[in-house]
Amino acid sequence: MRYEVTVDGHTYQVEINEEGHITIDGQTVEVDFAQIGNSGLYSLLVDNESFEALVEPRENIWLVLLRGDLYEVDVVDERVRLLRARASLTVPESGEVTIRAPMPGLVVSVPVEMGQEVSKGDNLVILESMKMENELKAPRDGRIERINIKAGDSVERDQILVVIS
Repeated sequence: MRYEVTVDGHTYQVEINEEGHITIDGQTVEVDFAQIGNSGLYSLLVDNESFEALVEPRENIWLVLLRGDLYEVDVVDERVRLLRARASLTVPESGEVTIRAPMPGLVVSVPVEMGQEVSKGDNLVILESMKMENELKAPRDGRIERINIKAGDSVERDQILVVIS
């Protein structure tokens, strides 16, 4: 799984590889960690160097106390990054709008029908990808013009799923 991790304004590309190895901005390091008790205290071994960190999740960030310094850490996984990028695209106020798969996955359900009027934010497709269910929502009000998939279909990234007019 790939992540974008931002600490003090600097963003790192982090990929979790096989157990015990991660890649940070292209450099692979050995990592072992364990939570100590039920607290947010973790014991870490990074390339055979020992650390203890206190980690507290907040609404959109993680607070990490490491060696006496407090860091605000923003962690965005690849799936969330793709969904955020898609959501930020501008949508024309008229004409057709295509809803595409933001990633490969399996269609869990399509809670709309041809010709149905939808409002901005209504669920159009539930797509399972990377063991997570993702709700693809209407980017604006409109009418369902075409539905190109059904529950149980496998889809590829950028495949057109639904068209709104």
